[in-house]
Amino acid sequence: MPLLASSTYRAPWGLSNGHLQTILPVLLRRVPTITNERERIETPDGDFLDLDWNRDHRSQSLVIITHGLEGNSTNASVQGMATAFHRTGWDTLAWNLRGCSGEMNRLLRTYHSGAWEDLQCVINHAAGTYQNIVLVGFSIGGNLTLKYLGDQGAAIHPSIKGAVAFSVPCDLASSAKVLESRINSIYMNHFMRDLRRKIKEKAAMFPKGISSEGLDHIRTFREFDGTYTAPLNGFLSAEDYWAKASSKTSLRGISVPTLLVNALNDPFLGPECFPREEAEANPHLFLELPKSGGHLGFLTLGKEYWSETRAVEFCGRLLDQGG
Repeated sequence: MPLLASSTYRAPWGLSNGHLQTILPVLLRRVPTITNERERIETPDGDFLDLDWNRDHRSQSLVIITHGLEGNSTNASVQGMATAFHRTGWDTLAWNLRGCSGEMNRLLRTYHSGAWEDLQCVINHAAGTYQNIVLVGFSIGGNLTLKYLGDQGAAIHPSIKGAVAFSVPCDLASSAKVLESRINSIYMNHFMRDLRRKIKEKAAMFPKGISSEGLDHIRTFREFDGTYTAPLNGFLSAEDYWAKASSKTSLRGISVPTLLVNALNDPFLGPECFPREEAEANPHLFLELPKSGGHLGFLTLGKEYWSETRAVEFCGRLLDQGG
């Protein structure tokens, strides 16, 4: 099915501004942690990933949740989504990208927007227990999820029944350009503060492999990705990284029902991040473009956000239809 004709999301009165919808949940929302069991698994290249589970239901249905840039499994968006799925009988697994669980990863390489081999590692680990797995990704976690699905195509693990991704910068170059604008400086400053801290820690671990000289003067993703993300992860430049890690070029390969929800007023997304043509060309990709919602906003006046209700509804329908 191509582009969905409309969205059911309606912002509460007075809260339709994209910046408000982006910032208020970060500042005000608190969600009790539902994940209650941590497991560490090894990656094929000698690193580790920390997984946070809730297996109270011991069901055959599992949701694997991937957080966004400089997030982790305890974020309100992640725990809110886990709570919503748990409410309807799903087990939940919220995993942490490399270096995001509270302990720096072992290797010089970092996580990045296209490193879907780590998600694949998590899926392979979980699939021995669960017959039905769905994926939910936020922001770059959504990009990583979509890229895994598209690049693997029909070769994805047979337990994967579908996926939902919210606020996805599926064209990384477009998103990076938008975030360089002055009006978005509050977001860039936030990200750069956390990214600089990580690089300084990494430089202390690998003084011969990485230098933090000039780090404090970096202000944009173009500068940061060109100096650190690209060379640490085998890319030639920021532009090479953005081109190869963006999920947009992979969307036509998706072979299971997948819902992509990008709000039209998302301050992180450029015009190329609304892949209408790709959705129209792939019957498995459902593209929903709410007029508002901000970046990972979709707030409501109740405890459960619209995005959580929507994801549970979409994924539940997949299982009702026999996967």
